[in-house]
Amino acid sequence: MTSQAPMRLGVPVKILADPSLKSNDARRWQSGPHLRVSLEYLDAILDHLARRDIRMYRMSSDLAPYATHPDMPQFHSMVRECAPELAAIGAKARRLGIRLSFHPSQFVVINSPDPELVRKSVADLTSQAEMLDRMEQGPEAVLIIHTGGHYGDRQAALERWARNWEDLPEPVRRRLVLENDDLRFDAADVLWLHERTGVRLIFDHQHFWCLNRQGLEVASTFRRFLASWPEGQRPKMHFSSPRTEMREVKRPVPGTKRTETKLIPPVWTGHADFINPFEFATFLREVPEAVFDVMLEAKAKDLALERLRADLPRYAPDVGLRFGFAPAATEEALEEEAEAAE
Repeated sequence: MTSQAPMRLGVPVKILADPSLKSNDARRWQSGPHLRVSLEYLDAILDHLARRDIRMYRMSSDLAPYATHPDMPQFHSMVRECAPELAAIGAKARRLGIRLSFHPSQFVVINSPDPELVRKSVADLTSQAEMLDRMEQGPEAVLIIHTGGHYGDRQAALERWARNWEDLPEPVRRRLVLENDDLRFDAADVLWLHERTGVRLIFDHQHFWCLNRQGLEVASTFRRFLASWPEGQRPKMHFSSPRTEMREVKRPVPGTKRTETKLIPPVWTGHADFINPFEFATFLREVPEAVFDVMLEAKAKDLALERLRADLPRYAPDVGLRFGFAPAATEEALEEEAEAAE
C-alpha cells in the first residue's frame, strides 16, 4: 500500500448516536422549509462527526427541500441565496477533513425513455452539483446514482444512458459517479458504461454478490472500478452485510378482517444492522495494495461504524491499521471483556 493518509469509513445521512441531530429541514412546503435550516443541522452533524473521528459523510438528498419542484418556484432560488452559508459549511468540512457526497433518490433516472423524467432528474443533479461547487469541494465529493431501469430492453437502456451522459451539464458530469446495483445493472454493465463515457465507478460489495451475471471475480473487478478514478483522486466504495434474520410480515387472513404475523426468510438484498467484521476483513485482504474510502451502508449507520472500528483491531488488526485504528488491547483484557459480556 502506498504511503497516504489512512483510509476513511463513512456513514449516510442519519446519525443514530444522537437522535437530536437532524439531517435536513423536513417540514412540509406550507411551512417554508429552507436550505439555510438544513445547513444549520449539517453544521451540528459535522461537529459530531469530528468528535467521533468520522471523516466521511453522505448528506441528505433533501438538503435543499423542494429546490427543483416544478410547481413551487418560490423554492428555486434557495441554493443561490445560501451561497455564503454553503461556502462556510464547505470550508468547515475541509478543515475537519470530512469527505462529503450526495446519493440522489431512486427517482433520479437519466436512462428513462421519458424525456420529462430525464429533465427532472438532471435538474436534481444540477442542484446538488451546484451545492457541492458552492461548498468548494474537490472532485472526490460526488453524486452517486444507479443506471436506472431496463424498460424492456437492457442494451437499449444502457445505450440511452451513454447518450444522455453526453448532454449532462458540465458540473454534473464532473461530479457524477455510477454504482453497480443488485437487481438490474451489474458490475459488467457499469464497466461497459465507463468504457463508453469515462464515468467514474462506485463498487458496491453486497450488490456485486447479489447480481453478477457474467461471474466476474471480485478482487479483479474491484480493481477495475478503482482504475476508473483519475490519478490523484481517492476512490470510494460501498460496503454492507446482508440481513440474515427472519423477517416478521403482517398479512391479511383470507375471509376475515384480521391480520397475522408470519416469519419469512431474509431477502439477501436487505442490509444488516451492523457490518460482519470477518466478511469485511476478508474482502479488504483481497486488495491489500489498494487505497480507497468505504461508505458503510448498515442500518445502524454510525453505530455500525463505531462497532466495526472496535472489531477490526481485535479480529483483523492488519485491516484496522489501514484505517488508522490502534491495535487491540492485550489478550488478557479481551478475555476479561468477553467474560463480562456473558
